[in-house]
Amino acid sequence: MPAGQHDAEAASAAPARQRGARLPRRERRAQLLESALGVFVASGYHAAAMDDIAERAGVSKPVLYQHFPGKMDLYLALLDIACDQVIDNCRAALASTPDNKQRVAATIDAFYDYVADDNGAFRLVFESDLTNEAAVRQLVDRVTTECAAMIAEVIRDDTGLPDESSRLLAVSLVGMAQVSARFWLNDTAGIDRADATALIAGLAWRGIRGYPKADEH
Repeated sequence: MPAGQHDAEAASAAPARQRGARLPRRERRAQLLESALGVFVASGYHAAAMDDIAERAGVSKPVLYQHFPGKMDLYLALLDIACDQVIDNCRAALASTPDNKQRVAATIDAFYDYVADDNGAFRLVFESDLTNEAAVRQLVDRVTTECAAMIAEVIRDDTGLPDESSRLLAVSLVGMAQVSARFWLNDTAGIDRADATALIAGLAWRGIRGYPKADEH
C-alpha cells in the first residue's frame, strides 16, 4: 500500500476511534459539559442545538441524551457549575486577607478574572437569554444573593450597620463589580485589566470606608 494512502486512512480512522472511545461516566459528562459550554456561549440557548453539542463532543445524540435528557437540563447543569465558580471565587477573595481594603480589591479582581476567562462562562451567569425561566433566574440570583451575603457579613462586622443596610451595600458592590467587568471586557478603549480593577476597587473602598468602624459607635 502506498505510504500516502496509508497515512490518509490512518488520519480518517483517528476521529472514528476518538468518537467511539468509551469513557467513564464522570469523564464523559465533563466532556459533554465542556462541549456544551462552547456552543451555548457562541450561540445562546435558543440557537444552540443538541446536534451541534453532540458533534462538538464527538458523540452520538443518544449518548448525549443518556447524560442529559434535554437541552434545558444541560444548560442548568452548566449554569449551576458557573454560578458555583463565581461564589467560590468571591469566598476565596474575602478569605485571602484580613485587611478590608485589600478584601475589596481582591473581590473586584475575582469578578474581573472570571469575566476575562476565555471559556466565556460568565455569559451564562450575567448575560443569559433565559432569565425569564424560573429555574435559570433562581440560579443567576443565587450569585448575587450568596456573594452579597458574604460581603454583607464583613461590612456589618466592620461598620456595625444593621443587617439590611449591610446587605444593600453588599448587593451594590456585587453589581458594581460584575457590570463594570463586563463593560471593561467589551470596551474598545482597552484599559489594562490591572488599571481597571484598581479604578473600581478604589471607588468601592472610598465609599465603604466612609462608614464608621463598629468600635467607634
